[in-house]
Amino acid sequence: MPLTKASLVQVLFEKEILSKAEAAKVVDAVFRIIKQTLAEKEDVLISGFGKWLVKTKKERRGRNPQTGQDLTIDARRVVTFRASGVLRRLINQEPSSR
Repeated sequence: MPLTKASLVQVLFEKEILSKAEAAKVVDAVFRIIKQTLAEKEDVLISGFGKWLVKTKKERRGRNPQTGQDLTIDARRVVTFRASGVLRRLINQEPSSR
């Protein structure tokens, strides 16, 4: 089951960290800040979790898989994520060095 914004709000509420209304505001604000930062072509780094990077892809040749017709894929920006070493170890259940 995926982690959603609503489930983040619920966890903050259940752990008695914030009220549901406050938790919803905080979660929305965090994601708004992350989106705005990425839109400004800046990276987002959260220590112990990972880094979102904005990369620019150049225009390139491609092919329509249904028709086999050659086409040009426009230049664009994409967001990639790099997990931190801490997160990678946790995912792979390796002992933490911390």
